[in-house]
Amino acid sequence: MGRRYYCDYCDRSFQDNMHNRKKHLFGVQHHRAKKAWYDYFRDSSAILCDEQLKKPCRKFLQKGICDFGPNCRFSHMSEEDMFHLQRQVEDERRLREDAVDRRMPGRCVEDWLSRREKRRSALGNQGDLKDKDDSEEVQEESDIPPQLLSVHDLPPSLLPPPPSGWKGKVNSEWG
Repeated sequence: MGRRYYCDYCDRSFQDNMHNRKKHLFGVQHHRAKKAWYDYFRDSSAILCDEQLKKPCRKFLQKGICDFGPNCRFSHMSEEDMFHLQRQVEDERRLREDAVDRRMPGRCVEDWLSRREKRRSALGNQGDLKDKDDSEEVQEESDIPPQLLSVHDLPPSLLPPPPSGWKGKVNSEWG
């Protein structure tokens, strides 16, 4: 029987040879099916942007049907459809912003890491500070972004110190 080629976009199969495959891949039906597949995954803001740039299709507005269908270069959306699409885009944007605000209340992991590195280098340059700077550092160190706390296997260098501080002796030769 021979090998067969199956096209996921068109949901059909045919004998696999160079001529048949080339004929299918350059065919109008395949291009339409492929465009419809990718258009299905477009976000509503991209659709809204495209539809706002198009002029309304006169034939579609008059008769309710257009010979070109989804391949028409004019818009088939009514003003009501455009309004609903704009509302959907605004709702999606608001949900994204709310999710970001909940995850990162005014900061991100990169900012926290850079502040932490600056504090460590400043402490290394200034030597041993045992007074109020240490208590401020412990407080700031325990102020870890919630994204890091949700990670189960944090490296020890990123774990917050216990509230009572680290237990152990400080070797005076190293300090």
